[in-house]
Amino acid sequence: MNQHPDISPARLPELLRRMPKAELHIHIEGSLEPELIFELAQRNGVKLAYPGVEALRRAYAFTNLQSFLDIYYAGASVLLKEQDFYDMAWAYFERAAADHVVHAELFFDPQTHTARGVAMRTVIDGLHRACEDARARLGVDGSLILCFLRHLSEAEAFATLEEAMPFRDKFIGVGLDSSEVGHPPEKFAGVFERCRELGLHLVAHAGEEGPPAYVWTALDTLHVERIDHGVQSVKDPALMKRLAKDRIPLTVCPLSNLKLCVFPKLEDHNLKQLLDAGIVATVNSDDPAYFGGYMNDNFLQTFAATGMDARHAYQLAANSFEASFVDEAMKKKWRAQLDEVFASFE
Repeated sequence: MNQHPDISPARLPELLRRMPKAELHIHIEGSLEPELIFELAQRNGVKLAYPGVEALRRAYAFTNLQSFLDIYYAGASVLLKEQDFYDMAWAYFERAAADHVVHAELFFDPQTHTARGVAMRTVIDGLHRACEDARARLGVDGSLILCFLRHLSEAEAFATLEEAMPFRDKFIGVGLDSSEVGHPPEKFAGVFERCRELGLHLVAHAGEEGPPAYVWTALDTLHVERIDHGVQSVKDPALMKRLAKDRIPLTVCPLSNLKLCVFPKLEDHNLKQLLDAGIVATVNSDDPAYFGGYMNDNFLQTFAATGMDARHAYQLAANSFEASFVDEAMKKKWRAQLDEVFASFE
């Protein structure tokens, strides 16, 4: 199979839509659309600060990560019952299936909910049930990654891990998210060491707004297997070499980077530079309800802005399978599907 088919630019959008892909950086609470927020608010008797869907949408004008997080946590306040978590995840899986996402590893933030008195079981059971139904009914393979909020303490992360242990069979790994600057990865060295002992997969947000130094410590102190974002790595040539040599995946989120002003214009995004440097970069939607696009939106807009071609498309999809936490047989199956789609376009 020729991995760099000569596909005309005119056919590229359809190829991007149809090719199978994995999503490895999706905060499930960030997929909560305003319509569903209002529906759940009504169902649960929660009073929102916005009069309606359009007013809430207009508030999605962020200047940085913190201004986004403030509204993100407000939106999460409507999630109270197991069915709420199920409905949120199911809505995401339906969109993922439409975008030809064959596998998704969902981040979830239990501390956002347990702090409001929602039980850990409620959160995990609702999300896990949606993963099972997505596999059975939509053909989308889904798994869960529990994230610690980095603006809180490591002691609170340990307490969250303890609380989640009865449900250890329902999540595959842990991550680190929320406000990056001022909360370096090493703050969580102890809890990540414990998670490694438990056999959990390890990932962490680093190098989105934070410096390349955060990527180094995520790798060398937390021993993560993947870096979420990592776009600031280009500022450090030694780090770029390390990422390429060790095949450390970066879960890049182009529309999120644009919305949070990490890059002034999508044309300025460094995704192509990362790929050309031999790095296992992937495309993901991050918080799609807030950042203006799910998986195919990210692919279509980024390719239109940066002039990447079918060769890059193939590489990104193949990278997403390589970087996923599934067995080799699954990866092989998806790569064969990818080859089939590309062959049909030649």
